Amino acid sequence: MLTTKGFARWRSPSSAPSNLEAILSNMKPIALLLALFGALPGAYAANPIVTDIFTTDPTVLVDGGRLYMVTGRDETKKGGKGYTMNEWRLYSTCDMQSWVDHGVVGGWRTFAWAKSDAYAPDIVKRNGKYYLYGPVQHDATKPGFAIGVAVAASPLGPFKDARGSALITDDMTRETPNGWDDIDPGVFVDDDGQAYMYFGNKVLKYVKLKPNMIELDGPIYTVGLFEFEEAPYLHKRNGVYYLSYASRLPEVIAYATAPSPTGPWTYRGVIMEKNKFTHTIHQSFAEFNGKSYFFYHNDALSNADFRRSAAVEEFSYGKNGEIPLIAQTSSGPKPNPGLGCAKASR
Repeated sequence: MLTTKGFARWRSPSSAPSNLEAILSNMKPIALLLALFGALPGAYAANPIVTDIFTTDPTVLVDGGRLYMVTGRDETKKGGKGYTMNEWRLYSTCDMQSWVDHGVVGGWRTFAWAKSDAYAPDIVKRNGKYYLYGPVQHDATKPGFAIGVAVAASPLGPFKDARGSALITDDMTRETPNGWDDIDPGVFVDDDGQAYMYFGNKVLKYVKLKPNMIELDGPIYTVGLFEFEEAPYLHKRNGVYYLSYASRLPEVIAYATAPSPTGPWTYRGVIMEKNKFTHTIHQSFAEFNGKSYFFYHNDALSNADFRRSAAVEEFSYGKNGEIPLIAQTSSGPKPNPGLGCAKASR
């Protein structure tokens, strides 16, 4: 269950989605009380993870015995069209059951040169610092989406603009005519210390980053990938590089593998099928306390396109390292506490 400054997830304001009330109304009184206070044997957090607001585009970082999840926030009103996204929020857990809400850690206002829109972010740690990469609308000096990078001494923030200027601006890439082709950064630091940032909409791109994580280290490359739409995310397991991404419209999550972080990529198939109402889906992966997890967003709370919610599933790789087709569940993963369940503190 989600806790906000130690309070139970089930406390829901009047503005929260109504689906939760239906779930609670169908529970027997004793079971309800036990679930509310975490005493039900074998109880575990349900999907979506957060129910009082709409959280989207989850990306994750494992650090110090905790798993941190950074999300965007959908603020589009009921029945509204288009995205209203202004901030990035942070949640954490040490057992995949109880989630702590750390509030807002950044947004487009983090960058003085931005004018609006906080789209799907990514977070990484390097040399004791935490870097938050986020696509935002640049002001009129360089119109279109840009990618900024903010830095903090803790995953809880406060995150501050690390450069005073955008890392990527729309005029640096010309592969597509739209102004949102430079979104969805996915940052990966390899075992040799080289950092890569994949990003893009319609056309997949990547660039190396310098060790300071706030400067480009060479040119921007484009990659031909089967039915690529957006949301590239790179991770590594047993020497194999996995590049997952949103494919087609409405989106599914697909993936490819390669012997290096830059390819050549072999398409492997679909990981998760499309959502029922929202045309997007956005993913990340984590290894935590000996188990594998797949994070994504869905429309389970809203039954609407632009009001999405972060969710998570446990899965197992196949004997040859393949990622299976993962089904969405309302139950979510079982509890998986680590030794000592570390405190989430500054």
